[in-house]
Amino acid sequence: MAGLEEIWIPLVDEPIGLIVRQIQEESPELSSLVDSPKRMLAFRTFAYIRVGIVLGRLFVERDDAPAEGTENWVEDLARQPEVRAELVQELRAVAEEVAAESEPEGPAAPDEEVRERFRLAAKRALDI
Repeated sequence: MAGLEEIWIPLVDEPIGLIVRQIQEESPELSSLVDSPKRMLAFRTFAYIRVGIVLGRLFVERDDAPAEGTENWVEDLARQPEVRAELVQELRAVAEEVAAESEPEGPAAPDEEVRERFRLAAKRALDI
């Protein structure tokens, strides 16, 4: 089976995607909660949205201007320890929600009973 990174289609460019990846790498328990390609897709989709919402809210609440010489207020804000802690908490909540609501993945291939029904249907359709 291909690795999760090979299956993943990025939905968000930097910097939010980078922040989510960094926090996920720093917190292996997040990856253990979203241990399949479907769960990883759901996790990253909602993680990007919710991290963006948190950062946008904090930016408006604080009315911070980007630091001198920086182009990216998102990275500046995400480096602050209290903001980083809130982002980690938000990502943990996303991972737990995805893990709780995701259905267990079924088998990757049909079982023998399904294969036999298909053979019979094919024989009837082809008059063999």
